[in-house]
Amino acid sequence: MTELSDELLPTTRRALLHRLAVAQSEGRAPSMVAGVLRDGRLVWSGARSMIDGHAPTTDVQYRIGSITKTFVAVLVLRLRDEGLLDLADPLGRHLPGTPADGATVAQLLSHSAGLASESPGPWWERTDGALRPELADVLEAERPLRHPAGRVHHYSNPTYALLGALVERLRGEPWGEVLRREVLEPLGMDRTGLLPEHPHAGGFAVHPWADVLLPEPLTDTGRMAPAGQLWSTVADLAKWAAFLASGHEKVLSADTVAEMRRPAVAPEPDDWNETYGLGLQLIQHDGRILHGHSGSMPGFTAGLWVSETDGLAAIAFANATSGTRTAAVAAELLALTAQHEPRIPEPWRPLAEFDEQLLALTGLWYWGAAPHSLRLTADRGLELSVIGRAGRAGRFRAEADGTWTGLNDYYAGETLRVVRAADGSVSHLDIGSFVFTREPYGPAEAVPGGVDPQGWRVY
Repeated sequence: MTELSDELLPTTRRALLHRLAVAQSEGRAPSMVAGVLRDGRLVWSGARSMIDGHAPTTDVQYRIGSITKTFVAVLVLRLRDEGLLDLADPLGRHLPGTPADGATVAQLLSHSAGLASESPGPWWERTDGALRPELADVLEAERPLRHPAGRVHHYSNPTYALLGALVERLRGEPWGEVLRREVLEPLGMDRTGLLPEHPHAGGFAVHPWADVLLPEPLTDTGRMAPAGQLWSTVADLAKWAAFLASGHEKVLSADTVAEMRRPAVAPEPDDWNETYGLGLQLIQHDGRILHGHSGSMPGFTAGLWVSETDGLAAIAFANATSGTRTAAVAAELLALTAQHEPRIPEPWRPLAEFDEQLLALTGLWYWGAAPHSLRLTADRGLELSVIGRAGRAGRFRAEADGTWTGLNDYYAGETLRVVRAADGSVSHLDIGSFVFTREPYGPAEAVPGGVDPQGWRVY
């Protein structure tokens, strides 16, 4: 048996450092810091700085911008899992009196409620939240909607201000306090919060035509804070990335986290490489699907991406308003690690136990004349595969009532039932009304619409 160290190989570490150094130099960032996780563990970190001998560590706080939205989404889904709301509920049922009363919670989470991208008045990211003291101040009164609810994906910062207010209404306390108690403390994220704590980076703008700096203001954005105010560190966001990969029993189940990363809206018409789930961005990069979020606030940019397939995640921060493609850097760090050190698959092992009746269900099945194979997986699960070109595949989870629930693609959420004949023998499988039989179109009594009595023949 060969054991692999958690540490990355020297060639991998050098490739990652080189990518970070190029990004900091070409992006003219005062500093950059990044980290890579493998199987939930931080296995590499690196930093570059304009000050010799003073590179930031993984414990230095940076503003993470819209990555904040992923935390707010988790708070909302906790409310859903507790039965305090349904994602299909209109916002007005729980938080009446806003221009988004008719939009559903799911539409708000996925930026498909049609609300304006930004709040009215002075640039909210650089001005004090006291300028927008009421919830009504985060949206333009005359024209809050830019699209009909549910029609298109239209990214909206005020939308998450509303979701933060929803959390406050149902919990009866500020959303930041709810976040600290329900999420940050269980995950051990004690360096994440609404305002910076030493040590933290200062935010800068870099002049476009000269290598000179301008400090950016540090503001408390008040009502708009759920859209992007949080500060965090690479070490803390490593814990967040691990959570977004597999969930946590004290925060959200793995199933709910998986629900967050399923596409909830169609991609933008001119960009088929990016879409949005429930509080998470999904992108295609270097042949893999990543989930996470990008972030920016005056003086800062950030990116966090997770690859479920590779068991990898990457985080990158910079303290410059623009110039550094930090989210892209995080995705590239992840891809470099996967390229240099592809995931080693777990060894094959036989099932610890199996049911003879389930084993008898495996093998060849036909949907009409299209052949499929059915195999038994762990925890009494089933996996349907297509043989040839016609048909649909799917994975199914066993339920306590003797049925199975589809987990992916066309059969997601659909029920697979074993239908038995009068003598107790298996007649056929029913998957959401699709009938699968042991022979092509047979037995005839199981086939919807019946079978021609003359059977198969040559013309």
